[in-house]
Amino acid sequence: MDAWEIVAIAAAGLGAGAINALVGSGTLITFPTLVAFGFPPVTATMSNAIGLVAGGVSGTWGYRRELRGQRDRLRWQLPASLLGGVLGSWLLLHLPEGVFTTIVPVLLVLALILVVLQPRIQKWAKSRSGVDEGLSTARMVALTASTFAVGVYGGYFTAAQGILLMGVMGAILPETMQRMNAAKNLLSLVVNVVAALAYTLVAFDRINWAAAGLIAAGSLVGGVVGARYGRRLSPAMLRGVIVVVGLIGLWRLLA
Repeated sequence: MDAWEIVAIAAAGLGAGAINALVGSGTLITFPTLVAFGFPPVTATMSNAIGLVAGGVSGTWGYRRELRGQRDRLRWQLPASLLGGVLGSWLLLHLPEGVFTTIVPVLLVLALILVVLQPRIQKWAKSRSGVDEGLSTARMVALTASTFAVGVYGGYFTAAQGILLMGVMGAILPETMQRMNAAKNLLSLVVNVVAALAYTLVAFDRINWAAAGLIAAGSLVGGVVGARYGRRLSPAMLRGVIVVVGLIGLWRLLA
């Protein structure tokens, strides 16, 4: 790689780390960057997933305060993300790349609709249940199953994984945007770690470690920046950022 490629990939990693901490679609920056520099799509996917683990760690740490009190839900969601990530990683190594990427735009549109309608959905759920806190067994099952499904998607193709998680959690949970964002960061990190380990063990020679290292360095800093400023955003502003980034990502995927 020449100096321009090094700077561009590291900068893409920084931007991806910040966006992942805020929204969760940083792959839409790093993946196209690697492909634009001539990396094969599967190599780009695996190198990107490994590099973004560092940003996931810093972003999750930055939101650690908002994770308090979510243990009862996360003890179900974390294993779901773990298993989903394992299955998704296996699929990436065994299925044609186009199998999942063809449905990405549809999933992204549905997730954005859920994010926009979240206040109305939560208001409707509250009127039906009459309570603000706690989850029924049916909603917990739905939450766990949805988390697993997003984990499968994330293990295969990480782009917009965070937006999908925010969409399904917003439709099910009586929670604030910032607390759901904290959970999203942790769950996405689990999937990325699983995927990174799987790729390293099974396809070590297909990973570009220089690119992964540059993305890791950039995303580590980006995660800190994104968490620091993202925690200050109001729910409406955070929701707006998610929608704007999601629409940009949708445009890039379709283009």
